[in-house]
Amino acid sequence: MTFLAVEGLTVRIRRGPWLLRGVSLAVAAGEARGLVGESGAGKSMIGKAILGILPRAAEVVSGRILLDGTDLLRLSDRDRRARIGRLCALIPQDPLTALNPARRIGPQITDRLTDILGWDRARAQARAAELLAEVQIADPPRVLKSYPHELSGGMRQRVLIAAAFAAEPKLIVADEPTTALDVTVQREVLRLIAGMQARHGTALLFVTHDLGVVSKVCRRLSVLYAGKVVEDTDVRAFFRTPGHPYSAALLAATPKYTDPDSSLRPVPSAVIDAVRAEVAAWDAAHG
Repeated sequence: MTFLAVEGLTVRIRRGPWLLRGVSLAVAAGEARGLVGESGAGKSMIGKAILGILPRAAEVVSGRILLDGTDLLRLSDRDRRARIGRLCALIPQDPLTALNPARRIGPQITDRLTDILGWDRARAQARAAELLAEVQIADPPRVLKSYPHELSGGMRQRVLIAAAFAAEPKLIVADEPTTALDVTVQREVLRLIAGMQARHGTALLFVTHDLGVVSKVCRRLSVLYAGKVVEDTDVRAFFRTPGHPYSAALLAATPKYTDPDSSLRPVPSAVIDAVRAEVAAWDAAHG
């Protein structure tokens, strides 16, 4: 059953350039889908459009965002915020700036439980401690009383994962949640996200530029270039036989850890020229 369906989503800066060009994708209930592409491809912009947090200068020109069958773009601002808050959550990129430095960890998790689910403070506090234990944080009572600066980067990211799952959302957007972490912690955090997503049955939209991450977490993926989906496929099929020249070039450019002597291979200019021509053709057709 499809829980999220993005259909022909087109976003641009007001009186400026296109940010998303007719993006379509679907995420089934409980499914993990990846969004991959180079920096500036529009991956995070899709997540922001879904969550209703696009930059003020951006506007949705056309398309639909169906969340559990309801088009978010047809709702009033108030109803859209309420529906997104009830059904969605975000795991942001930078765990240092995402947490309020002036507030203890506890309220930053319990607020979602009291505001969205209407729980009393004691019940929310107990659930927050359970969530911290679930993301493998030792001594949850101490951490709940701590400030963000008192925790390591890995612990802060675990807190954000716990907060995202707190109100049992149906969809989580993970916006490059391992970028600011070292490789060892990245692996642990990915394992946590995948495990919690499976246990809670949550749909997951995972934004990343790391194809290795996609292979570990996602079942399907969309490859983007300049705000346009150039390939939408099953993860296994993608790694076996990528269907678009740009996808094949991205795979070829990925360093092979099994061959430390191999040199980096940039995406060939001919491939870039071809995909830019696709984008230019879309722009010409849409004014």
